[in-house]
Amino acid sequence: MTTARTPTRNRGNRRAEILDAAARLFAARGFHGVSIEDIGAAVGVSGPALYRHFAGKEALLAEMLLDVSSRLRESAAAVVTSATAPAASSAETLDALLDAQITFALEQPALITVHDRELGNVPEPHRRRIRRLQRLYVEEWVTVLAELHPGCPAARLRAATHAVFGLLNSTPHSAGELPARDMRPLLRAMARAAVDAAVNAR
Repeated sequence: MTTARTPTRNRGNRRAEILDAAARLFAARGFHGVSIEDIGAAVGVSGPALYRHFAGKEALLAEMLLDVSSRLRESAAAVVTSATAPAASSAETLDALLDAQITFALEQPALITVHDRELGNVPEPHRRRIRRLQRLYVEEWVTVLAELHPGCPAARLRAATHAVFGLLNSTPHSAGELPARDMRPLLRAMARAAVDAAVNAR
């Protein structure tokens, strides 16, 4: 991340920069191992200056996880609603969902780590909202999988979806092992195989 700061940076961009820096720090050191001053230093401002953007560290964490959960759900909803011929395009829609999740997994491993480790530090009202957004995201996948596998129970499709997320969101553990151009097709093939195995298991 560049340390150069521009006086024309707007408030929205500064908030995004703070969230990005905080995600990286929380992933590396843990929520309790990072101070407001650490986050401020990472974006070139004093710690107290961050209070102009966030009420505190918990509020920052809550917005970080709400934002990513909302963006994932909205992207999935857009993919599903853009399918024009359900019977013919369900496989293509699933591929589009996979591609979007793989892009997120490859580009945002810090956010994956923070969610896995730190959701419990989000205040309860916000945590409920995050969980609800995540359930809605899962249901977008289940809708598509149900079209592809109409005889498969919804509970099995939901379990398959969670298993695929676990596979794809393993990228924080494999970072640097393969370049993204090689990881992407590997993750895609493994995810499709996992879905097929889950829905056909007896």
